[in-house]
Amino acid sequence: MDTWVLPAMLGLGLAAASGMRTFLPLLMLSTAVHFELFGITVGESMRWIGSTGALVALAIAAVVVELCADLIPFVDNALSVVGNVTGPIAGAIAAWAAFSHFDPAIAAIAGIIVGAPTALTFSAAQTGTRAVSTATTGGLANPVISVLEDVLTFFTSLIAMILPLLIIPFLAALLWFSWRGWRRVRSLRTA
Repeated sequence: MDTWVLPAMLGLGLAAASGMRTFLPLLMLSTAVHFELFGITVGESMRWIGSTGALVALAIAAVVVELCADLIPFVDNALSVVGNVTGPIAGAIAAWAAFSHFDPAIAAIAGIIVGAPTALTFSAAQTGTRAVSTATTGGLANPVISVLEDVLTFFTSLIAMILPLLIIPFLAALLWFSWRGWRRVRSLRTA
């Protein structure tokens, strides 16, 4: 990651995934750093993310809070709302880690500029999807949507780590399909 391009793509992808799930992308980044997977390394200021303590804490948070609690009706909506705050923070941290080979101040600023808005965009879309699902199905479809979001978060993070240059077309397609779905639901509600 000698240039700005690969860190930007990695940070962008992990931030987008953090908008959907706060801890899963950070867990995947922590695992990649801890076990030296996919050639992902971080600078000195972010080495803590690959520590055993961070790996265990993120694993517990991802499995207990995100993957299990998100399947419980009404808890899933609360987690979605909380994710509008925690997602951008996680997105900024993930992007900061991606840029951590550069000057720490520049890495922090790049993390905030790239990570927080990207995560907030995807978090808002996820919250809107959850609200529409709850309103139209009484929450019955929410567990299915939750599992789809988990899978989408996993693959978004994986693409960002393995093929970072594909992340922009992937995210653009994802946003396009989300927008189309939103328009379809909106037209059905008005009809």
